[in-house]
Amino acid sequence: MKRLLWVDISKGLAILVVAYFHFFRTYFQYGVLPPSDWSNLAASALTILRLIWFKVSGLGFHAVGVFIILSGWTLMQSTMRRVESGPVAWGGWYRARFVRLYPMYWVAHLVYLISPFVAHLEPVDDRIILSLLGLRFIDIQMNFMYLNAAWWYFAMLIQFYLIFPLLFWMARRLGPWWFLIIACAAGFFARYILLVVWPQNGLWVLGGFAICRVPEFALGMSLAMWHRQSSARVEWFLLRGPGFVVGLILYPAALQLYHGLYPYIFCDFATGTCCMLEIVGIAGIISLSSAPAKLFGLVGVYSYGLYLIHQPYVIWLGLRIREVPIWMFLLICIPALAVLSAWGMLLEKGTNTLVNKLVSLRKPAHT
Repeated sequence: MKRLLWVDISKGLAILVVAYFHFFRTYFQYGVLPPSDWSNLAASALTILRLIWFKVSGLGFHAVGVFIILSGWTLMQSTMRRVESGPVAWGGWYRARFVRLYPMYWVAHLVYLISPFVAHLEPVDDRIILSLLGLRFIDIQMNFMYLNAAWWYFAMLIQFYLIFPLLFWMARRLGPWWFLIIACAAGFFARYILLVVWPQNGLWVLGGFAICRVPEFALGMSLAMWHRQSSARVEWFLLRGPGFVVGLILYPAALQLYHGLYPYIFCDFATGTCCMLEIVGIAGIISLSSAPAKLFGLVGVYSYGLYLIHQPYVIWLGLRIREVPIWMFLLICIPALAVLSAWGMLLEKGTNTLVNKLVSLRKPAHT
């Protein structure tokens, strides 16, 4: 399948934003901004920049919604192309997804257990069995954020993969608009039940029950279908400025959905969509320059590895630099994220190579 470079760049930007957010939250957990100084132009500008940095950094977790949207896009795109050569053998499809997801996920557990410079905030106990299985939604309060909180996303992702054949059939049968409307209705209804009618642990809405995040996933699938129908129109909107402007205008309204139980039903979808428009818009700018495009695209290709390993490292480092000034924290961020990106790439590429060799050995020889 031919990869879209700007999608890889978007994934690279999104995972770097998520990693930065976890780094920022650890570093500035108990931090306080210096007092505002409006005495002169330079001091006022510095005060404004600090406020913007603090507010924008605090929105970094919205990039998780971008990942959900892009996951729906890439999975829909690859499956539609496979359908062109004949019906999908869903058994083989599930095996391929298992081989793609689980080995690197297990390697991330191994790295967590033996690597230096990792924050161990919880004891290793029998909960690790459910973690290795990816079933972190069982006894969700105890397991969902166990060892590496970022791994909650994996538990949601395997649910999406489980129901994807149904979603794929619905999308092709109904078309992108009706599919998106019905998927949003199902997701918002599930959130309404778990937030209002039968209030449950918020981790279920976060992703423990994947239907609560199916609006974002379905948006990605619908975007892939629209892109297939008219790639030039979709890319013009997303990459050439209009989408970025729309996201920027709508973002303040999306943030208001945090205020109140009923508005929060729609919050993750709205903030994830706005963040996606911003990140993809920036990816469009980066894609115009060859060297940065290749760099961020490479990070995006191996974003799965960086996602799985980054959080314990940035927590470990963030706890040790809490006393440094903000400007120094920002300088430390650049090499730290670069090293983590390279480490994640090395692990993911090595794991994929080993797994592919093992799989090829199991295939019967053809005469």
